[in-house]
Amino acid sequence: MSTKTVAKPARAAFTCSECGWSAPKWVGRCGECQAWGTLVEVGAEATGPRTAATAPGAIAQPIADVDAQAAAYRPTGVGEFDRVLGGGIVPGAVVLLAGEPGVGKSTLLLDVAARAADGGARVLYVTGEESAAQVRLRAERIGALRPTLLLAAETDLGRVLGHIEAQQPDLLVVDSVQTIASAQVDGSAGGVSQVREVAAALIAVAKRTALPVVLVGHVTKDGAIAGPRVLEHLVDVVCQFEGDKHAQLRLVRAVKNRYGSVDEVGCFSLDELGIHGLSDPSGLFLSGGRDAVPGSCVTVTLDGRRPMPIEVQALLAKTSAPQPRRATHGLDSSRVAMTLAVLSARLGLDTSSFDTYVSTVGGSRAQEPAVDLAVALAVVSSRRDAALAEGLVAVGEIGLAGELRPVVGTTRRLSEARRLGFTRAIVPARSDLLGGPPAGMTLVEAPDLRAAVGAAVQANDRT
Repeated sequence: MSTKTVAKPARAAFTCSECGWSAPKWVGRCGECQAWGTLVEVGAEATGPRTAATAPGAIAQPIADVDAQAAAYRPTGVGEFDRVLGGGIVPGAVVLLAGEPGVGKSTLLLDVAARAADGGARVLYVTGEESAAQVRLRAERIGALRPTLLLAAETDLGRVLGHIEAQQPDLLVVDSVQTIASAQVDGSAGGVSQVREVAAALIAVAKRTALPVVLVGHVTKDGAIAGPRVLEHLVDVVCQFEGDKHAQLRLVRAVKNRYGSVDEVGCFSLDELGIHGLSDPSGLFLSGGRDAVPGSCVTVTLDGRRPMPIEVQALLAKTSAPQPRRATHGLDSSRVAMTLAVLSARLGLDTSSFDTYVSTVGGSRAQEPAVDLAVALAVVSSRRDAALAEGLVAVGEIGLAGELRPVVGTTRRLSEARRLGFTRAIVPARSDLLGGPPAGMTLVEAPDLRAAVGAAVQANDRT
């Protein structure tokens, strides 16, 4: 008696909307990113292999024979953006620029498109969020009207691909990837399937024609890039556009870069006339122009590879409340609380009856441990109502035992501080200083927090 093998029917597949992980059946929690309730049904899952071997389009060759010029950087004309990209944009590269609404992504890319057009490139700017007239008004306001800068207001993927074939641009900007949809895929624009299809189609065009593509992406309320995480894996470069809407400063960071380092940060200033690169932003986070006041200390942070002098301010106000208030801005609140605890336990500095406010100047963010010493000196200065000496900079991490720990890049930090006119520095003992301190700067190596506070007070007494 013969038996027949009955093929099992295809089962529905479920895909995580956050990371793209798939499962044959629905589960409450994603097995990859551990998110709850993110699996959605996307279609049938076939069993067994579906792809057969085919003849290759090109013969494999020795790696030394590959032409490296095909991946050479081409400057965009915006120096700070090129710094983040590693020197420029690579032909065929796909760059994803993400940021909050209204932070200035469209203004930056419109400026990049205009600068590229000035260099003789033919640029196609596809807008899916605004009308062509709105983009034209912005371009006129920031001085980005160019004859080789082409504008198309489209939300259909097929038409966008048609524009690319018709115009043959040297650079493509899509604002934004969440607004483009394909008629061949179910779901609304911005959904998992649509974003994956749009990104895959544009990436295929970019790789086939060596067309550099810049995509604008949205972010969620918690700061993550909207859409499936597979979008970040597909593109070559992911840049984060940061900034406070109420301030002029904007920062661009690379969180992924297949062609360069992710240790660079680009600084921009946004105003009504457009966006401008800041090649030397060191003085932005220093108040300057006034006499020394209690509760202020300057430190130098490393944002990527760029040293950033930042002024930390502290204010202690007497309070009768049983629970004094602790407020921070631009700093890690947990590290500030730890610093206050160390000051109380190791130096006997009582802050239990004071509301404590610690902030940075200019809307800067200082999250690294190297700012601990500056926070401690600013708090001590405010508590004693005594200003620290002018020209003093402090860099160091504080341990729970009150010891000072060396931080990376001390030489680079002090060199930048000396360039800005600082003449005295307090750093942890055993700091790795290549070539010694900069010329004209007095260095104090303190082993612990007590010695650092004493050195800061003595420096103030000599002024």
